[in-house]
Amino acid sequence: MIQRIQTIYLLLVVALGITLCFVPVVQLVTPEEAAELYIWNLVAAQFSTAPIKGLFGLLVATALIPALALIDIFLFKKRLLQARLNIFTVMMCLGYYGVLAIYIWQAKLALGVDWHILPWASIPLVCMVLTLMATRRILKDEALVRAADRIR
Repeated sequence: MIQRIQTIYLLLVVALGITLCFVPVVQLVTPEEAAELYIWNLVAAQFSTAPIKGLFGLLVATALIPALALIDIFLFKKRLLQARLNIFTVMMCLGYYGVLAIYIWQAKLALGVDWHILPWASIPLVCMVLTLMATRRILKDEALVRAADRIR
């Protein structure tokens, strides 16, 4: 299981996904003309201290990425199911950006703040690329097994 390269890719997705739960991805800053400067960091695990309430959706989207990758690692005997779950993980990575855009839009409307994307916001993109690379290797393994079965 661990000797397969797709397992390494998926372990990296799990590690990066867990990291994503605890790092800020967006900074919300009051405009320059405001009397006082406030800076809020949008972190998925700290949804109670955020300026906008209800970041539960961001936490769920963030937690599903490493959870699906971890489940995917243990499905190594069912390669086609593993590949399908990888595609769903890729869709969750894209969905993360959709949920993040909704929360940024809500903060912009409700508080009138400016926002700055931090470099940590690229983690789901990296996870998506690693998951696609793992899917490619899984399908390559499936083709190899089918070819070996055909020869017998």
